Amino acid sequence: MAEQLTYKDAGVNIDAGNYSVKLIKDSVRATYRPEVLGDLGGFGGLFALKKYHEPILVSGTDGVGTKLRIAFLLNKHDTVGQDAVAMCVNDILVQGAEPLFFLDYLAVGKLDPEQVASVVKGVAGACKESGCALIGGETAEMAGFYPEGEYDIAGFCVGVVEKSKLITSEKVKDGDILLGLPSTGVHSNGFSLVRKIVFEHQGMKGDEYIDELGRTIGEELLIPTRLYPKTCLPLIRDFDIHGMVHITGGGFYDNIPRALPEDMSVVIDTAAWEMPPIFRLLQKWGNVDWKEMYRTFNMGIGMVLIAAPEEAERIKERLELENEQVYTIGQVRKGNHDVTLKGGVFHG
Repeated sequence: MAEQLTYKDAGVNIDAGNYSVKLIKDSVRATYRPEVLGDLGGFGGLFALKKYHEPILVSGTDGVGTKLRIAFLLNKHDTVGQDAVAMCVNDILVQGAEPLFFLDYLAVGKLDPEQVASVVKGVAGACKESGCALIGGETAEMAGFYPEGEYDIAGFCVGVVEKSKLITSEKVKDGDILLGLPSTGVHSNGFSLVRKIVFEHQGMKGDEYIDELGRTIGEELLIPTRLYPKTCLPLIRDFDIHGMVHITGGGFYDNIPRALPEDMSVVIDTAAWEMPPIFRLLQKWGNVDWKEMYRTFNMGIGMVLIAAPEEAERIKERLELENEQVYTIGQVRKGNHDVTLKGGVFHG
């Protein structure tokens, strides 16, 4: 009698997938907003949009990228879920949008329910902190496609903003001030260069304690991307913000122009904030040109707000009253849609 093959024989364990869902149910339900309809397990997530005068839906999608290699190396999976959420909610935030709901996609080589639960609990925690519901997702077991223990995660977020509060480049004008909100570290960009510097060039394993950091290099690099909605949504509501920038891949040089009209430029004073030690170490260990550093990494500033001088001062006062760090980092000038860095390592 010929051997009878099953899906499990091919490397896909449906029972393990069902167990994974059981492990994450409570975490997912904890993110639900009143607008969420139904429960986990449907073919699509349901969300009843509340009443807006002129609602504009804003969506964004992203992944965690090669930062995942460090999670695999250290077998630590509870932070990368926040990275996946943050990269999406922060992106739509710069248009003024409140994140409404998030869906994740997790692809694994061999399904480990506890590993999946760790990742998704990180996703759920970040959604809850951002005020958006985790209304669905997909876990795909792709036998033979990813090595055992490895996975990829991506997701997308949908948010909404009143048309009157939509943030575009149209309002940005000569003389506007740039305010910078600190990052929590490297966030989720530039990790191909990070890994080359740390693990190839320096030969580290990830568990080396670094005095300047006060933790191991692996712990530092896995600090998750900061979630900015809780800080910025009240500012969007209460102030006239002309522009916002999420500093991701491309650093200062490529991201800031995305928030500028074609005839405007900015000058950034890099001495206006204290650069976190990790960036000085990466520059030193890799002998990286400083311009390359500011083109690749956030260098300690994860979100930028652009507003008229008087409004910028009021925003800064509000944030300082709430014990939020904020820095005046630059100014908009007429120009050719570019970024000039001065001060600090640029000796301007």
